[in-house]
Amino acid sequence: MTPLADFLLPFLPVSSIPPYLKSYIPGETPLSTWPVVSTTLVSYLALIFGIREVMKDRPPQKLNTLFRIHNVFLSAGSLLLLLLMAEEVASIWWNVGTFDAMCADPSWTEKLEFYYMINYYFKYVELLDTVFLAFKKKPLAFLHVFHHSATALLCYTQLNGKTSVSWVVISLNLGVHVIMYYYYYATAGGAKIWWKKYLTTMQIIQFVIDLFVVYFGTYQHYAATYWPHLPHVANCAGTETAALFGCGLLSSYLVLFINFYIQTYKKPVKGKKPIANGNGVANGNGVANGHVHKMD
Repeated sequence: MTPLADFLLPFLPVSSIPPYLKSYIPGETPLSTWPVVSTTLVSYLALIFGIREVMKDRPPQKLNTLFRIHNVFLSAGSLLLLLLMAEEVASIWWNVGTFDAMCADPSWTEKLEFYYMINYYFKYVELLDTVFLAFKKKPLAFLHVFHHSATALLCYTQLNGKTSVSWVVISLNLGVHVIMYYYYYATAGGAKIWWKKYLTTMQIIQFVIDLFVVYFGTYQHYAATYWPHLPHVANCAGTETAALFGCGLLSSYLVLFINFYIQTYKKPVKGKKPIANGNGVANGNGVANGHVHKMD
């Protein structure tokens, strides 16, 4: 049962939407090839550093209304997508149990694939975070820039690799983003929010859970495929390239966010605290990009 999806379906022009926008078809779906994705991300880097150079001798731009619209869109959009994914995953879990919900091929459903695509495109909308930072003349911290560009790449590789555990990582990320973008929206309106430190903590916990799940799934695949004598349950669906890339990138996120937390909240403060996103938050999904971070 997926009541929310069933409620929304009549409002969508499903019959007029081409197949490559409803399903992920490499080479046909937008942003589904390495040349296009790499060109887009390189262009993102060129744009933000270009804006920084242009703004060097100009006063910072506030762009407050646009910034708040951007954040409320991403907070509300993340919440809606999280609810849609939750009901689809709950339906799968009810029928097959926890392990198969994470690892079985049939758990990569048409609905989940469509939701993964929307989440993937959200990552490109989130690149505007850095554009706002550049126009506001805020620091373009490595954590923020790396996290934003690398997360778009991560989502692309997992769509290509059809890693069945994707919903775990994406759901956690969406949950953090609902809160993080609300934080950005509220603070841009002048609200004084005291819990940004705990948002960073939430992001770190997110990555710890992510890593447990992706390493578990990767181990299950390798044990089932190459080392059947090792204790395991069964194979976990997805390509090896996507699995290894996900393990490596998420591991780097955890290290970077823990380092950000230590630098920001644990070391004796001499002058200002480190700024990871322009607001003292590691936006990358941590809270280091110009808000609380979006780290995925």
